[in-house]
Amino acid sequence: MASKFGLAGGIPERRVRPIWDAVDSRQYKAALKLCTALLAKHPTSPYVLALKGLILERMGKPDEALSVCLNAKEQLYSDNIFHFDDLTLSTLQIVFQRLERLDLATSCYEYACTKYPNNLELMMGLFNCYVREYSYVKQQQTAIKMYKTVGEERFLLWAICSIQLQVHFSIGGEKLLPLAEALLKKHITSHSLHEPEALALYISILEQQSKYDAALEVLSGDLGSLMGREEDKLRLQGRLLARACNYTAASEIYQKILESCPDDWESFLHYLGCLLEHDVNLPKSRTSEHPSSLPVDSALALKTSLSDELVESRLASALSFVQKLQVNDTSDCVRGPHLASIEIERQRCRSGNPTDRKFIEALINYFHRFGHLSCAASDVEIYLHMLSSDETTELLDTISRSFDASSLSVKGLGLAITTFKFLTPSSLFNNPELQHIAKGMVEAFYKNLPLSRDLDPQESMHGEELLCMASSILVQLFWRTRNLGYLIEAILVLEFGLTVRKYVTLEVKNILLESASHHILPQMLNSPLLQQTADLVIEFVQFKERLQHSMQYLSVRSDSIILSLKQKAESLDEVESILENVNHGARLVELSNEDNVKRFTFNEDLQARPWWTPTTSVNFLSEPFDEGSTPACFRAKACEHKSTEKDDSKIKYAERKALLPRLVYLSMHGCASSLRETQLNGSGLDTDATEMKPLLLKYARSIGYSIDDALSVILGMSSGKKSVKDFTPDIVSWMSFAVFINAWNLWSNESVVPRADESSPSSWQIVDSLVKICVEEQLIDANRILTSPGNNIPVLVQMITEPISWHLVVIQSCVRSMAPQGKKKKKGGPSERPNVPRLQAIQRSVQCMIDTLRSVQSWLSDQMRPEEQALDILLSYLQGGNEDGPGQISCILEENSARHNPELGERIAQSLETWSSAGVVRRIVGAEKELLVELKKICDSKLKLLASVSASLSSALH
Repeated sequence: MASKFGLAGGIPERRVRPIWDAVDSRQYKAALKLCTALLAKHPTSPYVLALKGLILERMGKPDEALSVCLNAKEQLYSDNIFHFDDLTLSTLQIVFQRLERLDLATSCYEYACTKYPNNLELMMGLFNCYVREYSYVKQQQTAIKMYKTVGEERFLLWAICSIQLQVHFSIGGEKLLPLAEALLKKHITSHSLHEPEALALYISILEQQSKYDAALEVLSGDLGSLMGREEDKLRLQGRLLARACNYTAASEIYQKILESCPDDWESFLHYLGCLLEHDVNLPKSRTSEHPSSLPVDSALALKTSLSDELVESRLASALSFVQKLQVNDTSDCVRGPHLASIEIERQRCRSGNPTDRKFIEALINYFHRFGHLSCAASDVEIYLHMLSSDETTELLDTISRSFDASSLSVKGLGLAITTFKFLTPSSLFNNPELQHIAKGMVEAFYKNLPLSRDLDPQESMHGEELLCMASSILVQLFWRTRNLGYLIEAILVLEFGLTVRKYVTLEVKNILLESASHHILPQMLNSPLLQQTADLVIEFVQFKERLQHSMQYLSVRSDSIILSLKQKAESLDEVESILENVNHGARLVELSNEDNVKRFTFNEDLQARPWWTPTTSVNFLSEPFDEGSTPACFRAKACEHKSTEKDDSKIKYAERKALLPRLVYLSMHGCASSLRETQLNGSGLDTDATEMKPLLLKYARSIGYSIDDALSVILGMSSGKKSVKDFTPDIVSWMSFAVFINAWNLWSNESVVPRADESSPSSWQIVDSLVKICVEEQLIDANRILTSPGNNIPVLVQMITEPISWHLVVIQSCVRSMAPQGKKKKKGGPSERPNVPRLQAIQRSVQCMIDTLRSVQSWLSDQMRPEEQALDILLSYLQGGNEDGPGQISCILEENSARHNPELGERIAQSLETWSSAGVVRRIVGAEKELLVELKKICDSKLKLLASVSASLSSALH
């Protein structure tokens, strides 16, 4: 290859290196200047062209980058190229991948491999292209070809992995398993195996075919020595024996594992399952999901066939074994054997053995040994759910008496925190008791602040989780009482903690963007803070290389385009530019097709969400508090929401958003020409109409309706025959649907909206009426924003920035088409006369939008209060003076911040000097005002546009 002889893509490396240095330092203009100069000397060099394409893409010029790279591709295919440099191909591949044209990168490598069929470097590049495209069959074929070329084990493993991917993702793919086994056997006969991964892959192929004895034979033979750690080999043996139903031998293997690794909780569960002759996979309270998300008895969903006497005998044997493990290890690090005692006693209770006292004793012993650890509560949480109210009270009393709460030590604080965590099933307590618990948490935090005086500023404070727990209880008190003071206090508690420990801005990087963005992004998307939201979305979209098949990525990528359209909706030229840069939304439609959606994954970490909002679409605080709800019922309800968060409705919502940019483009592209009565039938419109219909069918299905039923719904809502409230969850989508139906109706050759007679409403009137009714409904139902958490602002923002914006885009397209275009027609040619009835319909629609937005402005003005008045209103919720109401905790915070406590250390004491409840509440008032001001600016901008459009229409009609 040329790059091996001091050349880079056929160009001397000394000429290329300055360009790469400029790219690496993000000096793209300088890089482009150098590259252009080099291209002047080598105008047909594919490598220099590819390098220029890469620079242009980094500069945010995707269209130019694609054009240059296509030129480089043509040069590669020409007869003037006598060699293929992998550096050229890999540079093209980078650009094509970032432009989401993986097919072009693959075609380059395919062509290169046909020219040089035995070039291993090119074949590896082609294999990687197929990996990026999820082309499992072609991956396999390419890997087999590489294996046959050089005979290396790694290429055979690539082929086997490709087969396993086909087995996993393809119907009938399991038929390929014998082929994979045969390939491995043949290689073992001639070359043996040399890597642990190769052995694991071979055993996996056998295991998938239920050939457990054969897998055990391989593992016990010479190849078994490839396993680096004996424990790993034993775990594999235990699993194979258990799956072969050889429970006795499997339990002996797992016992050996526990003797050397006593903290291996998963192996203990398998050991216990084998003793009872069914495998146990749950609860993995320390190694898997958060235990509160698991059903209590899911570990023993399968009933054992053993007699009660034999079950008791084997459980007693297991208890004796784990007690020996406890004796042999006296550290505070190994918790497995002690947790095992609790699990065994739980099993004895389930089998009918009346040993409830021993079960509670095991829990108490565990607390005494490990209660100071932060994981203690989560370790036993699943077992606490089994206790009755009386048993829970007894356990808490016993634990509370077991340590001195007045001592000041990290261990004592840990015990106190664990005790408070045991109190979290708060439905066991009435409101005053809950408030007392929250008060105790805040007091315990302040009392133990001196323990954190010498910590690094970026270290977590001792006991800071107490503030989170107290805040959570205050949120629940708000839910129960609807007293806003509790919600304000919850914010004060958290702000107090942030004042004590001023963290730097949290940088959410890499996969946290994927798993944690759901905490803030959905709320930001429904706010009028468009620029701040755009910054957040852009950061997410940039992290796309590893998220090509993430449902969150599809959704946020759609959001980024929709957000740009919302920001620029008043400028038709900018809207067209945005859509042009994303291929007019066609790529999103392709990504959201059924075949692609099946491969999407959900990566949101829902376990980290607050209890009151288990998913982004559910908030228990908006529902009445159920006095009779038990902790188990509430837990089951939250688990149900989390389990259905990834169901069809979530997918349909992402699909619907992916359709929006394309529908906006087709709407504005098609309706503009509809105003000319003499436009030739079908000239450029039939194609758009043909595409628009299936997209609208898909859009309607995503809301759960056929196209005919969806039309019936918007007709019913716009005429008042159907209640808007019945369609509230998707009301913004319904409004957008009506806008797109109107656009389609303008230029479609078929009748989209049925009209019985001339008195029936036109599609323009349907949109006008629906927008007016829906917005008025929000304004009528809206309460004072300042004192009404969960208000209507997000829905109102969506209505104004989405369906109303799309409607304005359609209107602008129609109005622009009235301007003279090109030279006048020749004599005898068709004249371009304005469609007067349609212009009148547009004018009425413009006036309707003006009236609607003015009503919103009036409502916003009514919401705005002087800052001091708003401050007094919120502070009044903290000054009730009632022992059972809010205000007690805020008083504690005020007193502690004002008190000079030398034990806190200078840094913490100085931080608290700036604290005040009024200061925090003032920021709340300021944030609310900013929200209202931004929404008012959006309305002002749209009204300004509508006034200009109205003037143009009046001029055209007169």
